[in-house]
Amino acid sequence: MSGPSADQASRRSQSRPRSGPRHDSSLSHFAELVQSISRQDVETRYKEEEADNRTPGDDSQGSGQFPGEEEKMIISWEINDRENPYNWPNWRKYIILVTTMVTVINSTMGSALPSMAIPFMTKEWGVTSQPQLVLPISTFLMGYVFGPLMWGPLSEQVGRRNLSLTCFTMFLIWTMACALAPNWPAMLVFRYFVGLFASAPIAVTTGILADIFQDPVTRGRAMAWFMATTVFGPLMAPIISGFCSTSIGWRWTFWVGLIFAGLTLAMLLALPETYAPVLLSRRAAKIRKADPSAQVYAAADLEYKDLRQLATRVLTRPVRMILTELIVTAVCIYLSLIYAIFYMSFEAFPIIFQDVYGLSPGVTGLCYLPIGAGACLALPIFFSYDHFLANAQARGAPWSKQEEFRRVPLAAIGGPIFVISLFWLGWTARPEVSFVAPMLAGIPFGIGFQLIFMALLNYITDAYEIFAASANAAASSSRSIFAVVLPFATTPMFTRLGISGACSLLGGLSLVMCVIPFIFIWKGEEIRARSKFCIALKERKLEMERKNEEQQRRKAAAAANGASSGNETEKETV
Repeated sequence: MSGPSADQASRRSQSRPRSGPRHDSSLSHFAELVQSISRQDVETRYKEEEADNRTPGDDSQGSGQFPGEEEKMIISWEINDRENPYNWPNWRKYIILVTTMVTVINSTMGSALPSMAIPFMTKEWGVTSQPQLVLPISTFLMGYVFGPLMWGPLSEQVGRRNLSLTCFTMFLIWTMACALAPNWPAMLVFRYFVGLFASAPIAVTTGILADIFQDPVTRGRAMAWFMATTVFGPLMAPIISGFCSTSIGWRWTFWVGLIFAGLTLAMLLALPETYAPVLLSRRAAKIRKADPSAQVYAAADLEYKDLRQLATRVLTRPVRMILTELIVTAVCIYLSLIYAIFYMSFEAFPIIFQDVYGLSPGVTGLCYLPIGAGACLALPIFFSYDHFLANAQARGAPWSKQEEFRRVPLAAIGGPIFVISLFWLGWTARPEVSFVAPMLAGIPFGIGFQLIFMALLNYITDAYEIFAASANAAASSSRSIFAVVLPFATTPMFTRLGISGACSLLGGLSLVMCVIPFIFIWKGEEIRARSKFCIALKERKLEMERKNEEQQRRKAAAAANGASSGNETEKETV
């Protein structure tokens, strides 16, 4: 039987669907759709910002009005408005900063709270599987993956205070559930929900600081203090669980955490709302309540909102940033590795300090303190660079005007220091060397870790401003994914490669990631110039500032004309 003719084969090949171009077309359409949503997102948010600051857009029908809303007056901040969070007194801003710092200590301390208690928990419930020993921390961090994707953008929709209070209250309830857990599966479920609600401060606090600190320098310093406290929470946790588990029982680890959280809740109740659109909306509602005939609204009240808009524009914002913004993607990759290594230490330190040196769980917890000392030492480095940059800007140095030089060089310093700390830890952890030597590796570890985080999180906060909470939510979720997965590999990796080999592998990976800050310094301006999000943000911001200046000039001119006409009237009267 003869095979198919050439003509038949040709016809079949021509009739066969060509998946390549169609696939490319689908990807192109998807990319255009994502960019369109991001563009609309920026325009909608800055339209609110314009109205909030009495800078109506070109399409407005009159001062303080939206198209089609001629009969409705849009209220906004007046110049030097005392209710505008930017104009709040410094003492009030510092109280808010301290409250957010204490809140985030609860969140991050909760992540590692059972670290030294796990052997006692598994003994009580008969859990013998080695991979399951990581689960109390990993299930918590799974909550860190999904939580910020909701809390960050939702805080930009409904405000900061009520969301923070609700999530922290739920954090308290689920922490108490952990203390009362009847079995291992229940503990893991409870830990997931603790992490889900504990992630809110990580995602929302950057937005709060952006709400109250207008000056980038002041905001950067506030962020530095805030991020320093994010390190101390996980470092306090092994000390608490180490000493509680060996003395009064592992359940008291969670009761101590609950007591601290209860004290923090008292502070959090005094936290004011800081999100400008929500504050203006409340002001408008108060005016309408006093005068029911008044058609006074905030810009946010007139924005069309539905579930579809919430799902497609608001909740997808962090994911869109990860997928389409090269700056956010690169920052997420670097911070994910650094963050995962930090959480791997909760598996690695017992291997090093208990197995090699025979230290007790409580004393092993104290070995984390040098990391905290290093984090503290990073703060004067941060502030010194701030001072150096301010002097360069005062001299008019060209390099100081580039956005990347405001923060990124600190990550370029911190990266190599972090790499050195890993090699130091791995190659000094031997029985013939005192445990003090690997323990002191925590100092450069803390310095490098803190500088990298302070620099890069400040960088994306400055770059994405009004969407700072979403950008930080993207970074938080992505790094938590790594922190969930990589600790499962810690014990097998240290068993196969040894302490020196495992630490060297992690140091080598960190060395590769070190190039990211240098690329930002070299090509960051070009990357931002190609970013659809950054372009739209910059254009709308410049437009808003231009209109604000024009409006202030018109007001000044009107005031001058009024004064001159008043003088003329007075002369005529005389």
